[in-house]
Amino acid sequence: MPTLSINGISIEVAPGTSIIQACEQLGIEVPRFCYHERLSVPANCRMCLVEQKGAPKPVASCAMPCADKMEIFTDSELVHKARKGVMEFLLINHPLDCPICDQGGECDLQDQALGYGFDRGRYLENKRAVNEKYLGPLIKTFMTRCIQCTRCVRFADEIAGAPEIGLLGRNEMVEIGTYVESAITSELSGNLVDVCPVGALTSKPYAFAARPWELKKTDSIDVFDAVGCNIRIDARGPEVMRVLPRVNEDVNEEWIADKSRHAIDGLLLQRLDRPYVRKNGKLTAATWPEALAAIAARVKGVDGSKIAAIAGDMADAEALIALKDLMGALGSTNLECRQDGGRFDPANRAGYLFNSTIAGIDQADAFLIVGTNPRWEAPIINARIRKRFLTLRENFKAAVIGSNLDLTYPYEYLGAGPQTLADVAEGRHPFAEELKNAKNPMLILGSGAVARPDGAAIQALTGKIDVSREGWNGFNFLHRAAGRVGALDIGFVPGEGGRDLDGIFDGAGTGAIEIVYLLGADEIDMTKLGRAFVIYQGHHGDAGAHRADVILPGAAYTEKNATYVNTEGRAQIARLAVFPPGEAREDWKIVRALAETLGKTLPYDSLGQVRRRLADAAPVFLSVDSVTSAGPASFAAAGTVADMPFVMPIENYYMTDAISRASPTMAKCTEEFGVGGQSAIGQIGTGTHG
Repeated sequence: MPTLSINGISIEVAPGTSIIQACEQLGIEVPRFCYHERLSVPANCRMCLVEQKGAPKPVASCAMPCADKMEIFTDSELVHKARKGVMEFLLINHPLDCPICDQGGECDLQDQALGYGFDRGRYLENKRAVNEKYLGPLIKTFMTRCIQCTRCVRFADEIAGAPEIGLLGRNEMVEIGTYVESAITSELSGNLVDVCPVGALTSKPYAFAARPWELKKTDSIDVFDAVGCNIRIDARGPEVMRVLPRVNEDVNEEWIADKSRHAIDGLLLQRLDRPYVRKNGKLTAATWPEALAAIAARVKGVDGSKIAAIAGDMADAEALIALKDLMGALGSTNLECRQDGGRFDPANRAGYLFNSTIAGIDQADAFLIVGTNPRWEAPIINARIRKRFLTLRENFKAAVIGSNLDLTYPYEYLGAGPQTLADVAEGRHPFAEELKNAKNPMLILGSGAVARPDGAAIQALTGKIDVSREGWNGFNFLHRAAGRVGALDIGFVPGEGGRDLDGIFDGAGTGAIEIVYLLGADEIDMTKLGRAFVIYQGHHGDAGAHRADVILPGAAYTEKNATYVNTEGRAQIARLAVFPPGEAREDWKIVRALAETLGKTLPYDSLGQVRRRLADAAPVFLSVDSVTSAGPASFAAAGTVADMPFVMPIENYYMTDAISRASPTMAKCTEEFGVGGQSAIGQIGTGTHG
């Protein structure tokens, strides 16, 4: 391992470590524009120049590997002079936009110019102007500001797998753009704004909305898919202005998907900000005591077997445990959290977790993807698989059973349905040999693959494929819903004699189920609820609110302190960034108040007590932000599998839940990219949050 000296400090580094990386290990800051630790190294901005003893001129620290006995100086007179010269060249054509630039206050160029800029300009010729480029509804361009660092080009090509942007022209006329003007077709395109070190690429929905010093910043968790990306919520007053990624190497590294970033404008629209009670066939505004009394009057005298509860995709663990306890107090075991109709064994925790962990993708050497489109269901996981492809290249082995899609990395398409899966499971397919010979094989089963009558048999058939090794469990279940794993962990599933989703629908149709409690459940067919009395607790006037007889306004994920468990079984905390609108309240508090009205008071009054109840229900809630192994997955004998192809569960990536369906930005994306999907459902209520 090479040992070198940096500013007189000796350091030993791993072979291949660059000088700039060695400086970071010592806490020495080296300015840079083109260099990004997760992208390839172009060494084209020259801002990271350092002095190497014996070298005839300054060297680019991002591209120079460390060598034994090397002596480096980062703060010498030569280095400062070189960096000042580079900065002067960079500012030759850069406009004086700082007072109006959206990047102001968060701009790398602005920060570095403070340290290395000249106090006046010596360039007397006209500055170059560049036409703006159209990159879609999410990215606003000011290309005159561009310094050609190529970070955006490398991100689109390497991370997003959408090589649609590049350098055009030569010499002074070089420009960043798309050869044919079009939107960037990637679910990760919003990250282009984050990697841009100047104001050339900015967020179009956020443009001219706020300055960074005006915003209150709250660390939280994303709930638009089951990955559990770590995010930062920036709010001003009662409004969420933007969402940015937080670094978590084990989950999302430093990226988030476009829906997570831009669907937040739906948080202010179609909101439920007061209770409603249906009177004479029409929903009318009511007070909290009136709404709770209406429910109590209807529940009174109804046997528990005639009451059911369905939890939605964004339900937090605190609300779920409170509702489960309330249903238990009422004598009901008709609980269901799989509103997509998934059929699998909820008692087998390893059977519904991403057991290899998201970070474990970096160790996998063979992939079998079954019945899922990870590019839409979990864009961050899909990007991580692409990252693994870029590492392995020709040694990358991947195959898909299901729809033949563009997943941004090469794979072998095996077939569309369970028959191909059976061939692999029985060892009749050639790819079975690839999995057998792999050191760390990874099987990814999509939740959509088991959302069919033979779902349990599909899961059991998949479980026959041997992807386990010593210290490695390669069986992975990919969820789409942020609240699903937490609900499964606490047992929000049919109890003894209880009805599942189809059983609840059948009972509602025949009258065997008289009362249905929807906890943010909007993705079910409301016509199947028959004439049942429907209680809807949620935050948007979506499908469930239209069907409801009583509406209890809850809080969105940005408006409560809540716990979510991601697809790998990692419990994480979402924190309150803004308060719920109007009379809306946190969900567990609503259930607690209803229980008291019903005479079934729950044994907790504070968030801490609820979380202690969660820890009693499932040990996963004892260790936040860590993954506890679920052990090996074991499945019952496979039943009869229908010969039907796997169908992808998401038809429109940009509209999959009540928030994104209310989002104007997601509506623009839907229109731009021509994907199918339903438009936002009509609003309920009045005012800004109506």
